[in-house]
Amino acid sequence: MASYGPEQRALFEDDAAKLYDEICQLGGIASSDYRIADGGELRGAFDLLAEMGLISYDSEQDRWAPEDPAGVQSRIVSPLSQEASKLLAESSQWNTVFGNLALSFRRAPQASTSRAITYLRGPVINDFLEQLLTECEEELLTAQPETGRRPGVLAQAALRDIATVERGVKMRTLYQHSARRSSATHKYVAAVTAQGAEVRTLDEFFNRMIVVDRRVAVIPHQDQSLVAVIVREPAVVEYLADVFERSWARARPFTNRETSLMKDIASEQRAMTMRMLIEGHADPVSAKRLGVSPRTYAGYVADLKAEYEAETRFQLGYTMGRLGVSGQEVELDED
Repeated sequence: MASYGPEQRALFEDDAAKLYDEICQLGGIASSDYRIADGGELRGAFDLLAEMGLISYDSEQDRWAPEDPAGVQSRIVSPLSQEASKLLAESSQWNTVFGNLALSFRRAPQASTSRAITYLRGPVINDFLEQLLTECEEELLTAQPETGRRPGVLAQAALRDIATVERGVKMRTLYQHSARRSSATHKYVAAVTAQGAEVRTLDEFFNRMIVVDRRVAVIPHQDQSLVAVIVREPAVVEYLADVFERSWARARPFTNRETSLMKDIASEQRAMTMRMLIEGHADPVSAKRLGVSPRTYAGYVADLKAEYEAETRFQLGYTMGRLGVSGQEVELDED
């Protein structure tokens, strides 16, 4: 049986399909048509149709007539599907073998000494994370400052994280308060918390972080956004886990929608805006710290101007300073 690949499919899509449609419309094509003669512009497309059995020769009328493509489709496509299934099964077996090798290497004594910190760049980061999560056995800690993750990305993350939790892994995730405004994030949180994961939100900005079984941590490079830093040094991993725990203790449950809690969150974001203004940060920096857009941050500042009856930021800063406002009042009240 003939084998058909990308070149034949391209010819089929570009020329052969059009020729077949013409043959169907006209009820056939004369064998003397100059376009399908040797060297004709459609000879290659014609030969492909004849080889596939999509046209047959009618000797009585000396023409080529169309055949039903349904039977031809199964004869052409089925072998390709079977071959694809074999390749997928084979690639899965290879992935399993290499996954076991990677697990052996990462748990070996030299992994924590000779490769305490490594760097990954570009597309290989996601591949590494996927493999790392499949090896997670007990605990997964994640900090996700991004609130604008695409719905498709969150949907894939939900499937992956649900599978992780279903294996018995305890999963906890931190977002910023601003994530509560994202409908896609709400759907993701509903899906993973239904399986036992925990999600909380926090006012302060924090960098993205993943800690797996308190043995491997993944953090972003300080200067290059497309570079991930893989940390296996036990002391550093434990330190990062402790940072997470302290933030977790101050965070608010994502699924809690009580009015009192939402007021507390609004107060925390208001206090954070005050601190950004007092410290003199630029709007883009302040917006990023709060996890909101510059436009939303400008709205926060406008609300404070109205509250303190200030027309300019300078007047606002002066008034808050005169009144002894520091932006720490909420935290002091909690203590």
